[in-house]
Amino acid sequence: MPLDTDVRIARQAKMRPIQEIAQDLGLPADCIELYGPNKAKIHLDALQVLGPPRAKVVVVTAMTPTPLGEGKTVNTIGLSLGLNRIGKRAVCALRQPSLGPFFGVKGGAAGGGRSQVLPMDEINLRLTGDIDAVSAAHNLLAAVIDNHLFHGNKGKIDPESVTWPRVVDMNDRALRNIRIAVGEKSERSTRFDISVASEVMAILALSTSYDDLRLRLGRIIVGRTKDGTPVTADDLKAAGAMAVLLRDAFKPNLLQTIENTPAFIHAGPFGNIAHGNSSVIADFIAVRCTDFVVTESGFGADLGFEKFIDIKCRASGLAPSAAMVVATIRACKLHGGDYDVKPGKPLPDELLRENLDAVEKGTANLARMIGIVRRAGVPAVVAINKFPDDTAREIDAVLRAARAAGAAGVEVIEAYERGGAGAEAVARAIAKACETQSEPRPFYDVARPIREKIETIARDVYGADGVDFSPRAEEEIGRYEAWGLGGLPICMAKSHLSISHDPRRRGAPTGFRVPVQQIRASAGAGFLYALLGNVMTMPGLPSEPASEHMDIDENGNLIGLNP
Repeated sequence: MPLDTDVRIARQAKMRPIQEIAQDLGLPADCIELYGPNKAKIHLDALQVLGPPRAKVVVVTAMTPTPLGEGKTVNTIGLSLGLNRIGKRAVCALRQPSLGPFFGVKGGAAGGGRSQVLPMDEINLRLTGDIDAVSAAHNLLAAVIDNHLFHGNKGKIDPESVTWPRVVDMNDRALRNIRIAVGEKSERSTRFDISVASEVMAILALSTSYDDLRLRLGRIIVGRTKDGTPVTADDLKAAGAMAVLLRDAFKPNLLQTIENTPAFIHAGPFGNIAHGNSSVIADFIAVRCTDFVVTESGFGADLGFEKFIDIKCRASGLAPSAAMVVATIRACKLHGGDYDVKPGKPLPDELLRENLDAVEKGTANLARMIGIVRRAGVPAVVAINKFPDDTAREIDAVLRAARAAGAAGVEVIEAYERGGAGAEAVARAIAKACETQSEPRPFYDVARPIREKIETIARDVYGADGVDFSPRAEEEIGRYEAWGLGGLPICMAKSHLSISHDPRRRGAPTGFRVPVQQIRASAGAGFLYALLGNVMTMPGLPSEPASEHMDIDENGNLIGLNP
């Protein structure tokens, strides 16, 4: 059975001992906790011995992707490689992959080709166990809640009000709605979410210190009493034990790219459900170690980038100097033509043939994404991720459209095939854009009412005509405002396949209204998240999951990780 190209390239790479990578960053040996020769955790003591923040932060976003993705992780890594090749010291900061997408549709999430973080198999398969710790901490709180109900419910929790589910790091649609404690007095309905959609994961990603982590865990709201008072993890005396489980997971993970560029991989909140950005604490360390930190936000600029600005930047105090917007010819074709593209299935052959008309029409989606970035006051550099079937005329059409939309630069990037050498032109454009004195600004005033913030995102980011709140959402808004949560940022949970809430609306849709089905309180994470349309917090596997193609050989080597 032949090895995959990505795996073969990864195995041929010459990795340096991770201690040397840490040494290059100025990290003292006693701040490094080894997990084998190729990965390590960084103790938070490093913040005390490193100098002040000095790096420019570059956030990588994209146009609305096809169901197969557009290579955003590959090019986040590639940009860091390119910056190093042109003489700039750079690191990349990525989210940790979830097993759900890995075994489902997307496959690996450590990059690919000659633009990878290594060891790619360990990254994709649990790394240092951080997501396991998140799952354990989350499910501990769930167990404490049901134990409280079983032993007399002294806190007078209304069982029907309990909103805290259980989690598992796997796509398993059979667990979306379940009954627990069957046959007991406390029998009730609940659900499983995927672990990376857990509020605990969001807390891990947004906390700035151990004290902050502990305070956020204590503020988690799990339900309410029969008189309507919110019940927190601190009320149930669970937050301390949750913090114990997360102690080691809170330390950022240090790895290296295929070209030995340092890479921080830490936290993995979903981009379409949660806030979709890697951890604040990893960024705090990274900005003290280098000149450029290249970080990735989930999916398109309407999702991860907006949340980066409105949620992560608010929590961290850091601000981006520039954004790289990844575009592909095939995504432009999808948004400008009539193609049937399904998750888990190869792209149709007709999408791979030249169609200049579809490309030109589809660049409206890219233009909208550039506009979103510019609205936040951030220079947008477009990177056209080149595929073998792209034609010169198609690439030229995207170049013209990106310039017309106000991009600060636009270049072809070939990091997958050529590594850092294929990203030098984009790296120069990014470095130039970072010289501009920009003042990033949020999309809304966080002090405004909940409805107004949601309506602002829908109108100014998605291009919607308005928002329709369900009766349930209206009731929840009133409750959260009464609890004093009205001043929290908003995390929109929606389809990643459209700027709108509806995956069938391609391009740059107009003339639609956004339906808000419900709003959940993530008081510990520090935001409210609105569920738009039929978005699911527990994905399902496709008819042919990626797991069907995975195996091991006679030597225990992994096969089929990147189809």
